[in-house]
Amino acid sequence: MFFKPIRITLHAALLAGVALLLGADFSLTAPAQTQAPASPGRAAVEEVLKGLNHGRSIGQVAISPDGKRLAWVEGTQDGAEIRVAPLGNLSKYERVTAAAKPEQHCREGQIAWSPDAQALVFFSDCAKPGQSDLYLAWQGSPARRLTELKGYVEAPAFSPDGKSVAFLYVKGATRPSGALAAMKPPSGVIGEGGAEIQRVAIVHVDVAKPETIEWATPANLHVYEFDWRPDGQGLAYVAADPPGENNWWVAKLYTQQLNGEPRAILAPAEIPGPLHGLQIAVPRWSPDGKQIAFIGGLMSDQGSTGGDVWEIAASGGEPINLTPKFPGTTSWLEWSDPGRIILSGLAGSNSDLARLTLYSGRTSTFDAGFISIPETIGDGRFEMSVSATRDHEQFAFIASSFNHPQEIYLARPDLSAWGHPWALIQLTHINDGVEPAWGKTVSLLWKSDQFIVQGWLTLPKDYNQAKKYPLIVVVHGGPASATVSRWGGGFGLGVEAFSALGYFVLQPNPRGSFGQGEEFTQANRKDFGYGDLRDILAGVDAVEAAYPVDPNRVGITGWSYGGFMAMFAVTQTQRFKAAVAGAGISNWQSYYGENSIDQWMTPYFGSPVYDDPAIYAKSSAINFIKNVTAPTLVVVGERDGEAPAPQSYEFWHALRDRHVPTRLVVYPNEGHMFTDPAHWQDVLERAADWFARFLPPAP
Repeated sequence: MFFKPIRITLHAALLAGVALLLGADFSLTAPAQTQAPASPGRAAVEEVLKGLNHGRSIGQVAISPDGKRLAWVEGTQDGAEIRVAPLGNLSKYERVTAAAKPEQHCREGQIAWSPDAQALVFFSDCAKPGQSDLYLAWQGSPARRLTELKGYVEAPAFSPDGKSVAFLYVKGATRPSGALAAMKPPSGVIGEGGAEIQRVAIVHVDVAKPETIEWATPANLHVYEFDWRPDGQGLAYVAADPPGENNWWVAKLYTQQLNGEPRAILAPAEIPGPLHGLQIAVPRWSPDGKQIAFIGGLMSDQGSTGGDVWEIAASGGEPINLTPKFPGTTSWLEWSDPGRIILSGLAGSNSDLARLTLYSGRTSTFDAGFISIPETIGDGRFEMSVSATRDHEQFAFIASSFNHPQEIYLARPDLSAWGHPWALIQLTHINDGVEPAWGKTVSLLWKSDQFIVQGWLTLPKDYNQAKKYPLIVVVHGGPASATVSRWGGGFGLGVEAFSALGYFVLQPNPRGSFGQGEEFTQANRKDFGYGDLRDILAGVDAVEAAYPVDPNRVGITGWSYGGFMAMFAVTQTQRFKAAVAGAGISNWQSYYGENSIDQWMTPYFGSPVYDDPAIYAKSSAINFIKNVTAPTLVVVGERDGEAPAPQSYEFWHALRDRHVPTRLVVYPNEGHMFTDPAHWQDVLERAADWFARFLPPAP
């Protein structure tokens, strides 16, 4: 469960007495003998947050297929706008918009070029605020509305001939698609009907009536991702039976002729071998239409993509792992020709853009000379995706790190150098002069059991090695995910703010994380809270050995899986003197029957809870609650289905009965990923205030 990363189901009675207004919470005043020191106050925390200048944001970038122009979505004072400019001179940009007047600002984005590089499609809510429609902008012409939709839309993609655009559409949607959004309040007959199904819709660019769309996939399959067949007469897609938010973990790979019937060519849950029971994502046709490549691996969340590169014949058959024992994690891929695949992913602490050459027998080698940088890359569409020209000789993407804000870069061969090594060119300078208002971040490695574990350490702002500082450990969600070097990379419990307030911040990537191959990602199966906690504690040891950390002022926090780790850690060790658990899981046995995404659990725990309750009990923090002495703040969304609020309620209730300082805050109408900025701000202020009370920073 990655924060990434959802809702209450059937638990209204459990929370009937809970005040769900922002700022209304449950709290327990510590006994007199353990009364917390006075807090510096949330006003001080708010002041720090105001000073964290994150600069300008870039939401998406797309290079034209002919490599002559660049389109991107850039943040402005009024929101964001789409800009298009010649690749060689981005200062000569033009705004592309569906707005009728220059002063009108709409929610616009999700751009895609036509194959001939003459047109751009994008979604905009200019016609109806809050409802996105698809627009087409020809070069030099105003944008034209192609659809009149009612529901959730995303992921537009031109057909190979440029005459049609396909996109994902949930007609009549009452909420965004996926498990991160707030779930509907439970009422009526539960689990029977009412599923909102995401399908592939198609619109023709020469359509005369905007309300005319065609359905390309059936009404009984929830589609997560798709790809056009090279001849434009069919699709490949990953889909499952509804409800879509629960069944992604058992999704199948389908092919389908337009106006034909779907054919499942791969069902990982039903086949033997190393792919059995794992997840699949990013299906991509080979240029000759004979093969489909995809990413397969253990993935805890849709959208947090990682694994090996696999291939299967378009007609079906046995899947082949093209990157077995690869010591990294692939997140995105695209064919450049029938014998080569471009891929990007995480290799240790670096983001890699690489080319895989295939040989007969489906062996493969990585070509030399591509890009490997200690920053996060992506073009804004998928996890670590990049935007390529038609000839796959130029790649545009956004890159940033903990120490450098977002800019757009171009990777291409350096034709002036022997062997044509790949060059990285910075195209934008919109954040020149923006410096981090927090301390420097460095990558660390440490030994834990048989693994070498990587993590990131952010130093306190104005770090003075002669002083002793407190340390906060921030555990990422997932667990199949990773903390990467990204500007503004701290999630709701902000790393940057903790550093600015005078803390060391350690963000470990323990076993179960991406970046070190599938063996490492799968190393915490049936072992939640044990090997991964040993990795984290070894990281704390490494930091304390190398930096002036006060061992009596060490705290832990996290969201989702990180929230579970915060809950579990304080039951297993006294190393942590305070904790903040966001959207955590305290009791895996009760959680199985409460959440809306139970399909993710069997690949990790080995069986449903009803067949092997002991393996779930082993990792349940609630069963070790008598060991807790660390004051713990607990926060969660009211309608979180991925880590339901009763899990937080149960942990808080137990700590209250044990007379451990604690507080529970439930945020109204929020899912697993909060959407109200005021709520995120409140979470951060409360977390920083909590640590300031129990782990006061150095004076």
